[in-house]
Amino acid sequence: MKTRLTERSDRKSLSEFTLDILPKSSRYYVYILKCRDGNRYVGSTNDLVKRLVFHAEGHVPSTRKRRPVALVYYEGFATRIEALKREMQFKNGKTRKETIEKLITSFLQTKCQGFNSAK
Repeated sequence: MKTRLTERSDRKSLSEFTLDILPKSSRYYVYILKCRDGNRYVGSTNDLVKRLVFHAEGHVPSTRKRRPVALVYYEGFATRIEALKREMQFKNGKTRKETIEKLITSFLQTKCQGFNSAK
């Protein structure tokens, strides 16, 4: 069962769970969230756990009214420039829908499991 992250204690358990999941070589991430209304949100960050908590708690204006959100895909990159380039590829109208759907379908959802539920 997926739950929203609403309590401060969720941050601690989320961080502890995800430390082993995220690649050590990655410092920047591009991620895709599925919103309650069925739309997708694409973003990039240097702290994936913190950013997901911000989305879940409603601190991000573009997803605040579309909560709950669920992480469905992420990629790690060594540099900010690489992450921003990839984010722009997702936001490009030519490749956006088809590429995102293929990536989400092929992505192991078990990688997102710890991000979407809190214990």
